[in-house]
Amino acid sequence: MSIDPSLIEISEYTGEGYRPLVDYGEWRVAILRYADDLRPENIKKFERHNETDEVFVLLEGQCTLFVADDEGGIHAVDMQPHKLYNVKKGVYHSHTLSEDASVLIVENRDTGNKNSERIMLSEAQCDVLEKSKV
Repeated sequence: MSIDPSLIEISEYTGEGYRPLVDYGEWRVAILRYADDLRPENIKKFERHNETDEVFVLLEGQCTLFVADDEGGIHAVDMQPHKLYNVKKGVYHSHTLSEDASVLIVENRDTGNKNSERIMLSEAQCDVLEKSKV
């Protein structure tokens, strides 16, 4: 049985990395899945969004959310399934995921390079990430 696409849109993503699935008005829903560049030993930079918060929900698998405080300290949060994690605007962050993980992301539709910054991590910060393998 097919449903008229004017009534409902059904999307999924089973590839690697980040993929927007729905853009509507000022918001976007995306999926983040495992990618080699998100292995702890491969993460060399964090990003922050200067105009908006960003919401993450672990749907399956394991994900560690990393955030940096104002002094550059790295904090690792093992995400719990179906809990909402709201990273505040201006907070540097990254993730590492198990190969079977899916994370739902809700963000402003215009979140991107023009209103986000990336910083390179120090060797000491990279060491902290490498100790947080999922």
